[in-house]
Amino acid sequence: MTTINYSKWDHIEISDDEDDTHPNVDTASLYKWRHQARVERMEQSKKEKEEFEKGYKEHQQKMNEIKQKLKAADLNNDQEAQIAKTKLSELEEQERKWKEKEAELKKKDQLTPLNIDTICHDGKSKTVINKPAPKKELTEEEKSKKHAEFVEKHKAEAKKFGMLRRYEDSQQFLLDHPELVCEETANVLVIWCIDLAMEEKNDLMNHVAHQTIVMNFIMELAKQMDVDPRSCVRPFFSRIKLGEKQYMEAFNSELDAFKERITKRAKEKLQKAMEEYEEEERQKRLGPGGLDPVEVFESLPEVLQKCFESKDIASLQKAITELPEEEARYHMKRCVDSGLWVPEANKGQETEGKEKKEGEGEEVYDEVE
Repeated sequence: MTTINYSKWDHIEISDDEDDTHPNVDTASLYKWRHQARVERMEQSKKEKEEFEKGYKEHQQKMNEIKQKLKAADLNNDQEAQIAKTKLSELEEQERKWKEKEAELKKKDQLTPLNIDTICHDGKSKTVINKPAPKKELTEEEKSKKHAEFVEKHKAEAKKFGMLRRYEDSQQFLLDHPELVCEETANVLVIWCIDLAMEEKNDLMNHVAHQTIVMNFIMELAKQMDVDPRSCVRPFFSRIKLGEKQYMEAFNSELDAFKERITKRAKEKLQKAMEEYEEEERQKRLGPGGLDPVEVFESLPEVLQKCFESKDIASLQKAITELPEEEARYHMKRCVDSGLWVPEANKGQETEGKEKKEGEGEEVYDEVE
């Protein structure tokens, strides 16, 4: 009579072990996290097996190739055969290590407890999908209006949350103010972080950034579990206070990336503000012809620049007459169009529009004070 070994049923890993659940821990979330951790372990084990099979297959191919070379080579004289023998010896040593790795994986697989995903398999199944009612997507105008209303009502409380330091205080504050558990709070904190970075208040920015990621993680947990974000406050803080290495690494990684994005955005906004200010100042400087006097001055020949700087009209007249006529007209017209200089009225001497005699210089220009 064949004896059935029931020992594999002695240790079964399940998610819903109610004896391990603390009254302050959200049971549904705990089961979900346990199941997720188990699935991740199974995926890692599967990956190890696939990598082993791939590596061992490549190893076997190399051994076959070397053996074929040995069969075709002259074993007594051919130097290539000697090299092949050396290589075969190395591969045989590697073969021993591959066998040890295979045995190790088999033992690990045998010691892995059964769970709900491996204890049985469907013989036949049928799936009926009921499509949930699609969530209404807000338009940009509606989102903007919603954010404005939130800021008007809850901006002060959102900033208070951004200033908290202890996880216990943050959790209790959100439990006391459940209306803050939403994307609008995260948006308020993001904008505040950018403003602080622009003001170079980096220490405070770093702290508010931490609280921003706390809110983002709560919202992401709610999205994954498809539940109201307010129900994820306790589960999130329960997990973050445990200090699980993998979870904390993900949290800190997202925090560092967020602070980098904030710093970059602050620099971009400062640069844009500076450019806008410079453009405003430039527009104020524009002359009647739409040219910037600063740009025009910098484009003048050095001899004309010195005349403008010294405000020496006589030197300017002399310099103009020494330039080619076309070049002189070009530069002086640009000076007039920029408002840097204006033609003298020449009252009582010449009427407007009278042509100049050949060989005479340009009109005299006075600087706009």
